[in-house]
Amino acid sequence: MAKVTGLSGNEIYCLALKDLSPGELVVGNSVNSMGFLGSFGAGVRNLLGGEVPQVTQAIFDGRNNAYNRMVAEATREKASGIAGVTGELRNFQGSTEFLFVGSCVHAKTWGGGFFTSAGSAQELYCHMDAGYQPVSHAFGNIAYSMGIGGGFLGALKTLGRGEIKEYSDIFNHTRHFALDRLVGQARADKANSVVGIRTTILPWHSLHEMVMTGTASRNPNLPPECDANPVTSDMTGEELWAMSSLGYAPVKLLMSTSIYSLGFVGGFMAAFKSLAQGEVNELTTLIHDAREIAIDRIKREADALAAEDVVGVKTYIQEVGNGLVEFMAIGTAIKKWPGMGTQSQALPVHAMVSEKDTWIDGDFGFSLDRAK
Repeated sequence: MAKVTGLSGNEIYCLALKDLSPGELVVGNSVNSMGFLGSFGAGVRNLLGGEVPQVTQAIFDGRNNAYNRMVAEATREKASGIAGVTGELRNFQGSTEFLFVGSCVHAKTWGGGFFTSAGSAQELYCHMDAGYQPVSHAFGNIAYSMGIGGGFLGALKTLGRGEIKEYSDIFNHTRHFALDRLVGQARADKANSVVGIRTTILPWHSLHEMVMTGTASRNPNLPPECDANPVTSDMTGEELWAMSSLGYAPVKLLMSTSIYSLGFVGGFMAAFKSLAQGEVNELTTLIHDAREIAIDRIKREADALAAEDVVGVKTYIQEVGNGLVEFMAIGTAIKKWPGMGTQSQALPVHAMVSEKDTWIDGDFGFSLDRAK
């Protein structure tokens, strides 16, 4: 019978270059409810701010159950691995469905054991060609709240201008906590790296959840200490391949957040000036200072790791409310390491071409793009 796969033509081409062929689409899901006790405990913890362990664990368990069911389905298909794994979270009348979807791949010769990988199969090709053999799709999450009690001191400080360290600490702590859990899973799976990390922040009722996903991998050219402390990277597959071809290896994914307050007086002046045309100096300096603080933290952490550069730095800024601005910087620290390189001299174009969607929005969310 014909196989039904979620892999695109470009993905299949790239996998064929690594002697992998497409298999069946596999799905795993789990519909969960927090339950009365879990919700009550989460509500109490929410008053204090920071992580809400009950919610973190409930989300992790739901994802893990769905992931394991997808793997079990692939095992029944006698697959060598699952490529292009994606995870989703959907709410249904108070309950949440955790969904994992991927496509089986088969190999005539494969000595690495069964594997799963996050991201596209095009990215997987880049990882493999750079020496990063896939082990498992890995994820780390944390559910957190700004809190009422924990944010009280910070709320008072919003009357003055400057960084609100209490808020910055909450955001920095929670995001690094998710990264630590991701690394912990990779370590448990005997991987020495997590590549292709993607970070998503999702609303969860009155909370937020941050989840980081990537592919736990093994690269034999990384130093032995990486077995105990796997390296992490949020570079795209193409970027990782390019840096590997130049002899560089990732050291660590670096993140820094600064929550900055315009202050009561500054806010009043900015609001007044916004009525007239021209630069609002208070907002200009506010955003500049917040950016400088976040980037300086990344520089200091990179220096402590003896990294040579921090690449692919992305910056995000948003207004939190009440005169508060959040600035976040994220990038990957790298350094040159002996033995790093790529198997191919150049990437095939099929590994770099972005897939084009063939569905167009319609009355039910999607409809086929028919020729008129």
